[in-house]
Amino acid sequence: MCGFAGYINSGICDNNELVIKKMADRIIHRGPDDASYYVDEDIALGFRRLSIIDLEGGRQPILNEDKSMVLTFNGEIYNFQEIREDLLAKGHVFTTKTDSEVLLHGYEEYGAELLQKLRGMYAFVIWDKREKKLFGARDIFGIKPFYYYKDGKEFLFGSEIKSFLDHPGFKKEVNEARLPEYLCYEYIPNEETMFKNVFKLLGGHYFEYQNGTLTIKKYYDITYNIDESKTLAEWEQRITEEFTGSVRAHEISDVEVGCFLSSGVDSSYVVKEVSKVTKQVKTFSVGYEEEKYSELSYAQDFSKTVGVPNISNKVSAEEYFDMAGKIQYYMDDPLPNPSEVPLYFLANNAAKHVKVVLSGEGADELFGGYPLYLAGGHFEKYSRLPKGIRKAAGKLASKCPEFKGKHFLVRGGMEPYQRYMRANYVFTWQERGKYLKKPIRAKNPAEYVKPYFDKVAQYDEPTQLQYVDMHIWMVYDILQKADRMSMANSLELRVPFLDKKMLELALQIPARYRVDNEVTKVALRSAAIKQIPERTANKKKLGFPVPLNDWMREDRFYNRIKEAFEGEIAAKFFNQTEIMKLLTDHKAGAQNMKKVWTIYTFILWYEQFFVLN
Repeated sequence: MCGFAGYINSGICDNNELVIKKMADRIIHRGPDDASYYVDEDIALGFRRLSIIDLEGGRQPILNEDKSMVLTFNGEIYNFQEIREDLLAKGHVFTTKTDSEVLLHGYEEYGAELLQKLRGMYAFVIWDKREKKLFGARDIFGIKPFYYYKDGKEFLFGSEIKSFLDHPGFKKEVNEARLPEYLCYEYIPNEETMFKNVFKLLGGHYFEYQNGTLTIKKYYDITYNIDESKTLAEWEQRITEEFTGSVRAHEISDVEVGCFLSSGVDSSYVVKEVSKVTKQVKTFSVGYEEEKYSELSYAQDFSKTVGVPNISNKVSAEEYFDMAGKIQYYMDDPLPNPSEVPLYFLANNAAKHVKVVLSGEGADELFGGYPLYLAGGHFEKYSRLPKGIRKAAGKLASKCPEFKGKHFLVRGGMEPYQRYMRANYVFTWQERGKYLKKPIRAKNPAEYVKPYFDKVAQYDEPTQLQYVDMHIWMVYDILQKADRMSMANSLELRVPFLDKKMLELALQIPARYRVDNEVTKVALRSAAIKQIPERTANKKKLGFPVPLNDWMREDRFYNRIKEAFEGEIAAKFFNQTEIMKLLTDHKAGAQNMKKVWTIYTFILWYEQFFVLN
């Protein structure tokens, strides 16, 4: 696991060697073990290495046999040995035992078709010196990050946006036009970022940059292939077999591998599977002094049951608030998910013991784990009524005082994309304008997800919701914080549920074996019960609970936020009267935690990048 940075030489840099070194050093946390660089008249590449496989010989950038191509790569290719054997048979000469070199020779042999063969998490670039062409790609899920900056002659790229800060051609500007979307989603739900002219390469895409022209193409599409012929028991067996294989592949390493462990089925299933091979695998958990928010007791009880050591730590309110700003620096784009802070401290503790951890991200999206999928099932049944009746009931209900079932009727009169809860996750699109300093024209946030809903309109609503979450919530929120918080601590995080073969399996499972009545992850839980205690397999999803709601009402933390809300940064972007009302109302008992934290997070992010750096 590593980090890279690079740029096409436009002639603006007086000393390319110095510039690329500064860019790579800016992300030293992604790879503190080693650094190396490649510079010629056309391109500069910098690399920071966290040594995991081939500890002695895996230095990058790597060149091919005739030195006509050069590669930098972040991630892991879990089937690299299989591809390597094929390339050796075709006459390619390897100088290392790394998965990195497989990408280089694989691209020589197959071109972009190489991407169809890969099983792993990755972001990489290959510079073809003869063609003067840059090729880059990101894994099918978007587990590993890839950003690029394009403005005029300048083309920069890398694992993290912050590396661009050290390039003289980078114009650091806020993409204020996307602030409304941020307020609704808590992230920007497309390829844009909060930096103007900085973009994400989306998961399952590759690009080519040649003669100043950037071309982006999609090479993998998530496609459902529902199989109604199998029983629940047969799906359980398939999940068990594929998950065992995925975990074994994700354990490949030349260093010790540990596991994150919460109280839920996903991470517990991972730990149980790893423990079959590594009897004393170290597990890591995090909690709080406030017991009602802490899941430590569940995790510790499970680790004892399985017979593996558990190493835990607790996060105090002071630690939480003191680290919040720095975490936004590591995050690159502002992300106000409160769980990222304990995740940082969890990774920090784990990094004292291991270099690699396995975690349970992705199981909810692939196998149907979120409560909103259950709600989707209820709307699915309600939608059997004629649309005219549902719309009339919704319109009438919206005009009535609050009553039980009002919001269901209102949302039931909408199309699935219009009631997608993550589109108005923090602020609704109707209310967001009053909190902004100046009016910003922006479309209804639901319009961002409509194309995804349209692609799977033939399926039931829970399936539609899962598909959208895999393209929006998972990549822009869940995987973003997982990568940043682990790599901020020089820790490689692997996600065996987000495996190509696991995905292909999940896309075949009928909806009733994903969510049914009030049960989520039906087939996955059934498979897990065969491996772990039933009380763990069937435990209600808690997410990553944080006592932030209560802390923000304490004077010491209320005053921190108040100072920020009354400060110059807030005055630049927000209506200070309205945001202060949100804060004071929350202190008085209103439930404004998400709204307050979203605005506060943006202020912290701006301070990190536009004041301190």
